[in-house]
Parts: sequence; structure tokens; C-alpha cells
Amino acid sequence: MLEALSSLSRLAQQTPTAPAFTCENRTLNYAQLAGRIAALGDELKASGGEVFGILAANGLEWVIADLALAHAGKTMVPLPAFFSAEQLAHIVQDANVTHVLISKETQPLAQGLGLSPILISVDGSLSPFTADQDSSAHASRIIYTSGTTGAPKGVRLGARQIDASSTGLLRASQANAKDRHLSVLPFSLLLEQIAGIYVPLLAGAPVCIAPNVMAPALYGDPLPLIKALMSARATTSVLVPGLLQALVEGLAATANAAPSDLRFVAVGGAPVNAALAERAWALGLPIYEGYGLSECCSVVSVNTPDNRTPDTVGHPIPGVDVSIEDGEIVVRSNTVMDGYLRADGAKLDAPEGVWRTGDLGVFSEDGALRILGRKDNLIITPAGRNISPEWVEGVCEREPLVAKAVLSQVDGQTLVLLIAPAQSTVADELQDRLAQVFATLPDYARPHHVAVTPLTEMLQQHLISPLGDVRRKACTAHAGAWLNQQHAA
Repeated sequence: MLEALSSLSRLAQQTPTAPAFTCENRTLNYAQLAGRIAALGDELKASGGEVFGILAANGLEWVIADLALAHAGKTMVPLPAFFSAEQLAHIVQDANVTHVLISKETQPLAQGLGLSPILISVDGSLSPFTADQDSSAHASRIIYTSGTTGAPKGVRLGARQIDASSTGLLRASQANAKDRHLSVLPFSLLLEQIAGIYVPLLAGAPVCIAPNVMAPALYGDPLPLIKALMSARATTSVLVPGLLQALVEGLAATANAAPSDLRFVAVGGAPVNAALAERAWALGLPIYEGYGLSECCSVVSVNTPDNRTPDTVGHPIPGVDVSIEDGEIVVRSNTVMDGYLRADGAKLDAPEGVWRTGDLGVFSEDGALRILGRKDNLIITPAGRNISPEWVEGVCEREPLVAKAVLSQVDGQTLVLLIAPAQSTVADELQDRLAQVFATLPDYARPHHVAVTPLTEMLQQHLISPLGDVRRKACTAHAGAWLNQQHAA
């Protein structure tokens, strides 16, 4: 069964009034949390459904829904609010979702999914909670990554993977009952499900959920994040590199000292620039770079307070074995997924306990893992979103006014789209059509700049081959040079 639910059962009996999760002005103690989970679990069992989506606000509602589905032995499918309507529709169909758990804030978003809605109540009735070994042992979740293609595949995970990942991260981070975790990432991300729900329950540590600090920080206002860390007196948190960048710049600009209670801030979801990490440490931020992927139930390796090697993603967490085979990172662990869902709904099983990641890496002299890059050309944004350039390019090239499209990421953060217009295309008309095309993409995949580059120039500059194959390094260099010219002008 899920170890976190066993831990919750003990906490509800031994420390029933201790705070478990707090969000803004609302708090659930362990007894209340267990009672709400039991009540919703009974409702889920009576619903007749087996596969449930969660489209809820990032708060207490999500925590209750996640744990209630696990308690009831159901399959949980996160429906990220930052996905496009097309992606959400694909997930619902692909995973055969029949019911959706919602909060009041997400009711309008859920209306178009064609599912039976179940409203999550924080203040509703409580039922006696007894950890159900048989039910929770069959609990599972299907995780869709942040859109490597327009139709992302579902990663199948069960109680075995969740237990192995959460207990491994618990030991690596040295989480304990004296910690106070600040949760700022969306719970629709597997990383925050593990680090922000399951690990704290295993440790008996309270969690403060700050649902409204991520977006302001990524768009230039880090003060809400700084205030949340300080007011919660947080000892632990998990950030993506874009949030770390904002936090570092915010502390430097305001001459604020790093929150003194912090002891462990994991940073993952995308590569962390070594210079940024150095700036963070100079400001007193105890940041620890990590690495993981959904196919291995999130965390594979992480630097720790006892063992940090700069410019690496640390040693594998307990229970995870990592090797380098032909330059590729290979993971052997109970955290490895059961497999993918196929497009026709059938289950595609993975080799048991072994996953070839597609990432290239090496070990440092002390055995820490260093990531060298992808075998493919996946783009990872500072917010940790994954983008396949071929997906965005294909969407653009479906527009008749576009002859060729190439997406590049400049300086690790700026998306520049090279567009070769079709012959006789009018510039204003192309601009209007592209605006409509971009509106169909999720925010994180929309190009920041468009560089109109005639097809003849693409060929002359060897950006594409005569057969139309994209030479991505050359395109990225060209996009960078174009962007510099724009800034200079």
C-alpha cells in the first residue's frame, strides 16, 4: 500500500490537531485531512468511475483529491490548467477519463470536457479513516508530460513507483517533522506531488501552499515568492530554474537576505546554469540541483546537504541505480514506470525496472551525475515546460501562408521562430495569421519573436538542406544573431 497513507493514519491518531496543509487562510490538521480523504474516497467508490481527472486549484482541494483517489484505489490523471484545450481533450480521450474532480475556480474550465464533475469540498463531512492496504495498493496515476508533442503520451505509475520515489527523496533530503515545506509549483506536476504531498506526509512535516507566487515571479515580480518563503518560515521548497532566477534577482535588487530558515531548496525541471547556482549560494540560498523524469517517477538524482558537487545534479537518490551506456543515462529502479498508454488506449509495457532516458551524461570524479544534453532536440523552458520544436513547426506549417518554420531557443530562454513565407504572401496578412496560429498553442510554447527569413536565404545560409531537413545548430546561431541585431536596433 502507499506508505504516505499509512503515515497519515498514524499522524491522525498521534497528532490529530497538528497542521498538515495550509493554503492562504485555511488549514487542515491531520485528523481533518484524513476525514475528508475518507469521505471523498467513499464518494469516489460509489461513483462507478475508475479513471478520474483532477482539474483543481493549486490548494487544499488538490491535496484532498490526490490522496482520496489513492485511498480509494482509483486511477488519477492530472489535467494541467496550463495545457491547451486540444491537449486536455487528448488526455481525457487517451486515458479514458470519465469523471473530473474540480474546485469552484476550475468549474468553467471543466465544462467543455464532457465529464461527470465532482466538486471537492474542504469543509465537508468527515468519515472515519483507515488506511486500506488492498485499495491503495491498486492506486495508480497517469502523468502526461508538459507537451513534448501536441499529443503527449501518458506515463503509467503505481503505488510501487510512488513509494520508491518518495522514500528515496525523503532520505536524500533528510526531511523530518521539524521541516516546513513551501509548495509553489503546480500539483499537476509529478515533481510537486512527490515533494509537496508525499514526502511531507512521510516526514510528518507541515506544508504551506502558496498558489499565487509562481506566475508573478516568472513574469518579473519575485516579491510574493520572497514574502511567502519568509512568512511560512519555510525550511524546504522545490523550484524550477526560472523561479530561482527570479528569486536571486529579487533578493539582489532589494538587498534582502535569504530567508534564514531555509535549509534545502531543490531545483529541477530544467538545467540549472552554474553561474546562477553560484549567485544563489553567494546570497545564502541553499539550493541543490536535481534531475528526474516522469518515466522514473520524477527524481533520479539530487545534490544534498551532505554531498553537493557544483555543476552536477548530484548522486542518485537511495534505491535508484544509474549507469552510463554508450553515453546515455540508464536508470534501474523500482521508480521506473510500468509503461506508456498507446494512442489506441492499450498499455505499452516498459522493461521492468530499467529505463533508457534519452539523456546524455557522465559521472564526475566523486560519482555525481552531470547532464550533457538530450539525444534529441527537445526544448526545455526556464519554467520547466518541454517543447518539441517539430510540434510547433508543424502547427505553423499547416498555415498555407508559411512555407517553412523552424523553432529555436536562444540563450536558454527566448523562443525565436524562423518563418519562410509562401510566395506572394503579404506581410500584414502573415502576421495576422501567425497570431491566430499562436493562440492555439499553450502559453509556454508560443514563440517570443518571429524572424521572417525567405526560403532562398534559408538554403543559402545552409539553415535547411535542399531536401528541407533542418540544421538546428545553424538555425539557433542564425536566430541568435538576428535577435542581437533587433536588440542593437
